[in-house]
Amino acid sequence: MNINAAPQIVGLASQGITPGYMSGFGNSFETEALPGALPVGRNSPQRAAYGLYAEQLSGSPFTAPRGANERSWLYRIRPSVKHSGRFVKADMHRWRSAPCLEHDLPIAQLRWDPPPMPKEQMTFLQGVHTMTTAGDVNTQAGMAAHIYLITQSMTDQAFYNADGEMMFVPQQGSLRLVTEFGVITVAPAEIAVVPRGVKFRVELIDGPARGYLCENYGGAFTLPERGPIGANCLANSRDFLTPVAAYEDKDTPTELYVKWGGQLYATQLPYSPIDVVAWHGNYAPYKYDLRTFSPVGAIGFDHPDPSIFTVLTSPSETAGTANIDFVIFPERWMVAENTFRPPWYHMNIMSEFMGLIYGVYDAKPQGFTPGGASLHNMMLPHGPDREAFDHASNGELKPVKLTGTMAFMFETRYPQRVTEYAATAGILQSDYADCWRGLEKRFDPTRP
Repeated sequence: MNINAAPQIVGLASQGITPGYMSGFGNSFETEALPGALPVGRNSPQRAAYGLYAEQLSGSPFTAPRGANERSWLYRIRPSVKHSGRFVKADMHRWRSAPCLEHDLPIAQLRWDPPPMPKEQMTFLQGVHTMTTAGDVNTQAGMAAHIYLITQSMTDQAFYNADGEMMFVPQQGSLRLVTEFGVITVAPAEIAVVPRGVKFRVELIDGPARGYLCENYGGAFTLPERGPIGANCLANSRDFLTPVAAYEDKDTPTELYVKWGGQLYATQLPYSPIDVVAWHGNYAPYKYDLRTFSPVGAIGFDHPDPSIFTVLTSPSETAGTANIDFVIFPERWMVAENTFRPPWYHMNIMSEFMGLIYGVYDAKPQGFTPGGASLHNMMLPHGPDREAFDHASNGELKPVKLTGTMAFMFETRYPQRVTEYAATAGILQSDYADCWRGLEKRFDPTRP
């Protein structure tokens, strides 16, 4: 196997390559692994350099407004029509797509323990365990929330998802995403996003890996508007990294898997489809370090809405109503005076799937552990448990820094349906609602 990459990539080794990156979000990038592979002044020359094929990958309709138009030109060893053979249905294992109504679990606030790492060999394609689905994959609206468990790298395999883009949120163990655009490594406290239709494989770097995966059926993730916050803070464009070109010239049998319409299909290829020698455009995978997020918050009184912690948003056709918001709760200072500082008790039109990457979540200090998850569905009440309420109600309101913590939320306007796996795998906490049992009546009409 020959792995070739742009000059920025160094340290080629049998187990992989050290990736290089370009900085910025939504930029029009250009990168080539061989000098002169990119045409100048045109996209589709009569004869591309090095005998390459020119091909466009479109993530939006051709007529989408310029600001929302997503496409990249790829210059590859073989066109993608040569990556399409006779497909057969493949085993979906525990991967599900919306609409999925396979379990009639009564409505409730739900929480799960971290799933244990399996003892058997399990690649990414076998290790996706769907927890919830929302919307409809066939109408390109909604999402699915998964937990992945991986004990084996994909070897002589590749995959692309025609149903949606995928956000990887590692919790344990690092991943190497070998994509046709280049190589991304992603570790806990980082995320990686692979757009719809981009071919890649998932490799392990430092042992078995567990994490969360958001499959976005709707509009591509973008940076939220800052509004009155202004030009700075939250997630800054310069902290997003897109890989430089890297390709494989590998003529050995490869299984290509495609997720399309909620089903998984497979075909056999005699070569690797990771064969893009150069590319340019704004439709490409990227990574982001969550620790570079610059939080803003209340410096006087009251607890602000969690929307101020939005890293990325998938917009819908209704302004201000997200298909998905990806929200984090990172290290930050708490300084508000005469204020109940944890998130308040509330009911929400949005549905919230939450995970914990590391540390302790301040509103749930007990029972919510790294690698676990919770679901507070549309119009089901939730808020701090008794311990958090007592501490927040009686503690001294001096400046306090929350350290060593990173929680996140996939929030969507659609109700989230629980899968059979999530309902029956043995990690569902049957006593979760008991965390509010101690919130006794405190009302006394004689004491204002």
